[in-house]
Amino acid sequence: MLDIADVVPKDDTASMEHPLFSLATKPDHRHLHYRSGDNSLTIIPSGIGLPTIFDKDILIFCISQLMHKKNRGEKIGKRVRFSARELSIATNRPIGGNHYKRLEQAMIRLGGTQFKTDITTGNRRETRIFGLVDEGGFVMRETGEWRLDYCEIVLSDWLMRAIEAAEVVTISNDYFRLRRPLERRIYEIARKHCGNQPRWQIGLAKLQEKTGSNAPLKKFRLNIRQIIEDDHIPFYSIELAKDDLVVFRPRKPKRQITADLVIPAWAEEKARKIAREKGWDYHALEAEWRGFADNPDNPGAAFVGFCKQKESLR
Repeated sequence: MLDIADVVPKDDTASMEHPLFSLATKPDHRHLHYRSGDNSLTIIPSGIGLPTIFDKDILIFCISQLMHKKNRGEKIGKRVRFSARELSIATNRPIGGNHYKRLEQAMIRLGGTQFKTDITTGNRRETRIFGLVDEGGFVMRETGEWRLDYCEIVLSDWLMRAIEAAEVVTISNDYFRLRRPLERRIYEIARKHCGNQPRWQIGLAKLQEKTGSNAPLKKFRLNIRQIIEDDHIPFYSIELAKDDLVVFRPRKPKRQITADLVIPAWAEEKARKIAREKGWDYHALEAEWRGFADNPDNPGAAFVGFCKQKESLR
């Protein structure tokens, strides 16, 4: 069983490049068609609408689990099992309530929506009609009453080729704390195209096309300005320059990360326990602490103290 605190979130580059997911918060029944160069993409919604950017959390979670196993040399397959609680903790979702119903609706959208595309994955290009998942479901257990035991997703061959070819990138855990769909999509585009380059720019109209937003350009411009003002996008700063040019730059850390700052094993063990209890990702806590740690005399105690002071996400 994996410790989800050890799993680094990863996203596939094909879905980061293309607008496969709806940014709407209400059922979206549009039939969509996109073209970028030689690549084309047609999306036909399920009976309850297109998959949303929040439905994508399930795929990111599954991709991250499989890549973690693959990087450890373990055998992987397209069938992924997980608990609803694990998914909720890893993707910053509420635990309990009607999460079973929400997951069921997401699986229907992910499996029922049909994609026709010739996007290349795994050094292979072919026209395919497919769903992002082949199957999705739940296994119940009787303990006096029927309770959800675990969830199961069978990923499509298209997604599995991307995983097997390692066509994925690490994303920030703070992605799951972005509540606006457009903010999530903007971060994906920045992570895919800007990466660690000092600068990347794109025209506003082209950016809107890449996000999949169907707002009028005037409204989209206002939305981008609001995102810039709020400044919540992880790792990247954004500028709307003259002539509707959108400029992305990696943020400069407040302090240089001290690469040789060693966290002793006892402190790492304690910090991982605190992270699990509070619902944080251990690696995110470590990265945040290293971002401002100023060569403390006792790095272990300083790191553990930092973790204890973090507010619980549960």
